[in-house]
Amino acid sequence: MPKDTIAFTLHLADNALIMSQCLSEWTGHGPALEQDIALTNIALDYLGQSRNFYQHAADIINIQRAMPIFAPGRSYPLQEDDLAYHRLEHQFCNHLLVELPNMHWGQTVLKTFFFAHYQQAVYRHLLQDADLQIAAIAEKSLKEVKYHVKWSNDWILRLGDGTEESYDKMQEALDKVWPYTGELFEATPWNTERLDTEAMQKEWDKNVKAVLQQATLSVPSSVRSQTGGLKGIHTEKMGFILAEMQYLQRVYPDSNW
Repeated sequence: MPKDTIAFTLHLADNALIMSQCLSEWTGHGPALEQDIALTNIALDYLGQSRNFYQHAADIINIQRAMPIFAPGRSYPLQEDDLAYHRLEHQFCNHLLVELPNMHWGQTVLKTFFFAHYQQAVYRHLLQDADLQIAAIAEKSLKEVKYHVKWSNDWILRLGDGTEESYDKMQEALDKVWPYTGELFEATPWNTERLDTEAMQKEWDKNVKAVLQQATLSVPSSVRSQTGGLKGIHTEKMGFILAEMQYLQRVYPDSNW
């Protein structure tokens, strides 16, 4: 098994979980019932992915008796909930992109668009991963991500090449969110063995920019990339996300339905 499998698996889980938590804020507030349900289903897909990765990470930790700091006060065997609800902000290693505020519908769509294309590239690479469980999760998740890509592509085209107001809002959102996309392909000690980040970025750039061009949106030039999430340095929003998500388990440990 490649080294740093635990850190890599937790990264995949953290990305999916935080994205799911943010998108779930739209439940009941979508612009139309059909799209409300569509985005809620996407959030549930991400939640399912995170659960699979967290449980796999927990299984490895239990075998190796590794990283007890990730769930202070918890005892073996660890479960997926321990890793989702009992870790602190600086112990999460998700990308900053997924924790950005939703803001308006267009910005949420744009964030989903960037992340869906990123996940598609990641999971394609992981189909041949040496860890067969990670490869299996990637294969299952790839079927879901295919829909995420199609759904977000359609909305980018609809809003970018729509009315003057929708175009202005999408261009404004693109200017704000684009600086957070560079971190998606940042090399770390725990992903270089498994992912060809350079090849992934080329694939991502080609697919994303083709859609943005068709939507008449302009990619910002000469912007400074925002990083830190992979090292546990997060935006202000992250603390609020975890406070809401972890509250019940923090107050009533091991509670269940």
